[in-house]
Amino acid sequence: MAEKLVVVILNSNPENQSEMVEPIYHATIAASMDYEAEIILAGRAGEIAIRGVAEAIESPRKTDETVYDLLKEAYQSGVQIKVSKFVVQKWGDNLIAEVSEVVSGGYIVGEIMNSNVTTLTY
Repeated sequence: MAEKLVVVILNSNPENQSEMVEPIYHATIAASMDYEAEIILAGRAGEIAIRGVAEAIESPRKTDETVYDLLKEAYQSGVQIKVSKFVVQKWGDNLIAEVSEVVSGGYIVGEIMNSNVTTLTY
């Protein structure tokens, strides 16, 4: 059985709130169930790691909640949040405080191929 869940949010459109909520929520649930959980933000979806972006996206889950609130909830539940180095190259390094690390493609592929890891991609 896998010991860790890695949620790669890559192809989701930050402008479509429902595409952002689901993967963040899945990682939060895994962490709440005492699994090691990690979100890797990459590609177009990686923009939500830039300060101010996720705060501007309303969550469809609750009134007055933003995607940033969901990221903070995930982080507080124990989810590690990381970004691809290409996110930083594209949008800069003004990242939200919850991002713990900028990772390379080698790291991402290594996690995906690890037999102790289950990977969900969005």
